[in-house]
Amino acid sequence: MPEIAVVTDSCASIPESMLEELKINWVAYYIHRGEEVLRDLVTAKRDSFYQWLATAKVLPKTANPGPGDYLQIYQSLAEEEGVQKIVSIHMTSKGSGAYAAACAAKEMIQERIPSLMIEVIDTLNVSMCHGWMVIEAARAALAGATLPEIVDLVKKIMPVTQMIQTADTLKFLYMGGRIGKAQHMMGSLLSIKPLIGMKDGIIVPLGQARSRKNAYEKMIQMVEGVVGYKGRVKIAYVHAAAREEVEKIRTLAEERLTCVESIFAELSPALGVHTGPGTAGLCYFPV
Repeated sequence: MPEIAVVTDSCASIPESMLEELKINWVAYYIHRGEEVLRDLVTAKRDSFYQWLATAKVLPKTANPGPGDYLQIYQSLAEEEGVQKIVSIHMTSKGSGAYAAACAAKEMIQERIPSLMIEVIDTLNVSMCHGWMVIEAARAALAGATLPEIVDLVKKIMPVTQMIQTADTLKFLYMGGRIGKAQHMMGSLLSIKPLIGMKDGIIVPLGQARSRKNAYEKMIQMVEGVVGYKGRVKIAYVHAAAREEVEKIRTLAEERLTCVESIFAELSPALGVHTGPGTAGLCYFPV
């Protein structure tokens, strides 16, 4: 166990192998499907959940972990693992209450264990943009970085980490109330593929294309516009039951960018509820 523990939640959508390898601690979101309460990536598994979601007439509700959930993991790390420092990294506070819940848990645990140091970070992002920050923090912790150094690293990555994704429809974002400033794109979407991203913690429109192929081309153009031709980037190819689609994005990316690190990551069900199956895109930052 590293001296500094890294905590996040399931919506970071980090591949399970990396969670284990990097000693990342995580808390599951909740999914309310009718009277049934599921835990993200615990009792709601990707394959079966996305098969069901494609046929759903009414979307399930999602809920972030509560203060008690974070309190439990903070307490376990402190009392069972002997951890004295924690960095807790969460998706945008403008789309989830996870950050607020973690802050409340921090106050609660520090009343019991005043010596425990916890830094709670609002990434103002989501999906593997959030995930990249967690991964880099965990790597720094394993390398022996101090808590201030890790916090500074995450804050440097925050403004340059970008998400671009597309889907066949914005229906799921609209039904789930997560569409934000992209709502005006709801019009006639039968013949276009919307491109969305996140700015200042809120989903925003980035454009549209007439086909998935064109949408993927535009994605790479957008990344090139930031880092230049053959610019160095770390990319996570993110999807919801659409691995074949993100393979196409990777092919384009590797032709025109220098991909220092590439990860394939499938959205957790709690995120996939809002994007819908078939979502494909990337989360990247310049190196």
